[in-house]
Amino acid sequence: MIENIINFLSSNIDAIYIIILSIFLGIEVISKVPSILHTPLMSGANAIHGVVIIGAIIVMGLADSNDIVSLILGFLAVVFGTLNVVGGFVVTDRMLEMFKKKK
Repeated sequence: MIENIINFLSSNIDAIYIIILSIFLGIEVISKVPSILHTPLMSGANAIHGVVIIGAIIVMGLADSNDIVSLILGFLAVVFGTLNVVGGFVVTDRMLEMFKKKK
């Protein structure tokens, strides 16, 4: 089991480096965003994550019916992606409500 993990890591070391660098880059970019812009940008980004839902549906559709792990991970990705998108729309709606004229 551990040998499989080590073989996987050694064969995908370039992808692992890219992921680690993108994490540091993401933290650096997010830390430079002013506080006043952070919430609208994040809510918009969450709403865009509908792509995750489409990818998860494709994974679930192409998975073998005996591959329980792929089906469970695909289902969880659909659930969490849906929650992310709905949360993004809710936060965006609340932000837009702040700019409407009061009665």
